[in-house]
Amino acid sequence: MNVAKLLICAVLCAAAALLWRLWIVDMRERLLPNIYVFPLACLGVLFHFLTDNVFSTWQDTALGALLGGGLLLTIRTIANWHYKQDTLGLGDVKLLTASGIWLGLDYNLAGLILGALAGLLHGLVDAVLIYRKSGKWPDMGRLEIPAGPGFIVGILIAAIVKFASLPYIIF
Repeated sequence: MNVAKLLICAVLCAAAALLWRLWIVDMRERLLPNIYVFPLACLGVLFHFLTDNVFSTWQDTALGALLGGGLLLTIRTIANWHYKQDTLGLGDVKLLTASGIWLGLDYNLAGLILGALAGLLHGLVDAVLIYRKSGKWPDMGRLEIPAGPGFIVGILIAAIVKFASLPYIIF
């Protein structure tokens, strides 16, 4: 295995570790710190450089970052206005921007949709657990769950599909 292939493996391992850390921090603190999101974005640039843009063009990664983050920022702005409180953090917006660098436009939008569905399931499970504990169904309009873990699930599913041929390239 040559140096570039070893670096690709190291970049993937580092990205997985960052996503795991982001999951843990968001579940505990409801926060996606820049100290983990920014390196994830940088690793995406390095990944595409090391793979000679086999998976995405630079234009596709830029569009994925801009539209993924921009769409979530728009959703956040509208939801914050509607609910008169913070609904999504800016860390979620930055996470979808970073994932756009990795996934490009189409797969980042798929990851966002899958992540929203995963978040919905997370919220339903949380509601059931609250009901089982208290005997009262929670107000679903006020149920607070971190969005990052759901988005991370969506990002990972989209990445598995997008990079399915990567083992053949590496090995």
